[in-house]
Amino acid sequence: MLELAFPWALAALPLPLLVLWLAPPRRETVQAVRIPFFEATSAGLDKGEGAVVLPRTRAQMAFAWTLWALVLVTVAQPQWVGAPVERSEAARDVMLAVDISGSMHTRDFTAPDGTRGSRLDGVKSVLDGFIAGRRDDRIGLVVFGSAAYVLVPFTRDTAAARALLATLEPGMAGQNTMLGDAIGLSIRSFEASKVEARILILLSDGTDTGSRMAPAKAADIAAQNGVTIHTIAVGDPDASAEADKVDIATLEGIAQATGGSFNRAEDAAGLAAIYDQIDAAGAREGATTSWRPRTPLAALPAAAFVLLVLVAYAASLAVARHRRARRREATA
Repeated sequence: MLELAFPWALAALPLPLLVLWLAPPRRETVQAVRIPFFEATSAGLDKGEGAVVLPRTRAQMAFAWTLWALVLVTVAQPQWVGAPVERSEAARDVMLAVDISGSMHTRDFTAPDGTRGSRLDGVKSVLDGFIAGRRDDRIGLVVFGSAAYVLVPFTRDTAAARALLATLEPGMAGQNTMLGDAIGLSIRSFEASKVEARILILLSDGTDTGSRMAPAKAADIAAQNGVTIHTIAVGDPDASAEADKVDIATLEGIAQATGGSFNRAEDAAGLAAIYDQIDAAGAREGATTSWRPRTPLAALPAAAFVLLVLVAYAASLAVARHRRARRREATA
């Protein structure tokens, strides 16, 4: 749709008529000497039109009005207004802290089709759908094993987050489980967040093995910074191997200290249901801003003005040459 940024500029269109009415051309009669034999005494002189005011043709008037209209259109700043574009602000910042320690390769996670797979593969398949469903949230991803790392800073680029999630393998970050360090790193990621709703979803299948910051202390700091932690136990608390056991008490304490929830996930369907509960409990709609892109078009009438002036100037030069040539032929 075409719009004018300053449509009031077109009100000046009749201004030349007002000028002609209030300030008509100056006309003055003066005495002069008429010389009948001027042609004989003016050899070599270029005779002009004198003070004769030549009449303006309709074409000349139309050309002048066209130039004046182009000037006003340029001042009015025409612009093409595109279709509305909407952008929603982030409603929440959701950080996913995923345990990728060596024990996550244990094949005791039940897929929707009933087959058994590794714990990490099951978590990744459900997380992929959870991330894909983020519309009004920013998503982040922290992975931890013997150390914690930020794999995906807060972003609304869910495609990139899903692509990086797919690359995870058990043991990539070491064999141990640093729960406290993962929480601490997540808290640091929230420091630059300007969103009030800050959620950390912590998935682990093991017991903290020597974090620099104890999980309970990290949970207290998270609560002070307005971060709600939902913990999900993926492992078996009764596993025979000590490394495969999940510390239920610690995960429950972390969730309770921050006002979050603790859940156990033994299969994909249960894990998906947990995500739905967490999502529904803190669901918010982000503020939506709308605008229409505007493309300025003032350069077009300005260019047309310049082009017409150049064409008129070239035409006037051609007419002047033609007249001079005819005069030379007449005097020859």
